[in-house]
Amino acid sequence: MSEREFQAIVVEVAQLHGYELAYHTHDSRRSAPGFPDLVLVSSRRGRVLFRELKTDKGRVSPDQRTWIDGLTAAGMDAGVWRPSDLTSGRILAELKGEKICRE
Repeated sequence: MSEREFQAIVVEVAQLHGYELAYHTHDSRRSAPGFPDLVLVSSRRGRVLFRELKTDKGRVSPDQRTWIDGLTAAGMDAGVWRPSDLTSGRILAELKGEKICRE
């Protein structure tokens, strides 16, 4: 599964679970290097998620790790999702706000 296909599925699942806003930078050349692929917002749940999407074999770059670590240190919910996280139930659990051991 490509990152683009994965992203479309993630956005659809998020919308089905109360995330009314989903942001993705369409031209990453004009954004800060490493900024996460998706920002998902659910006002009903009072949650904002920052997620980098990778294929199951994709590597997180140093800039991406810096953003994830910085957002997490600032109290934000940031992390990496992979297609295997769909089948394991991790993505759905995190969308619901359940605590999961992160990468």
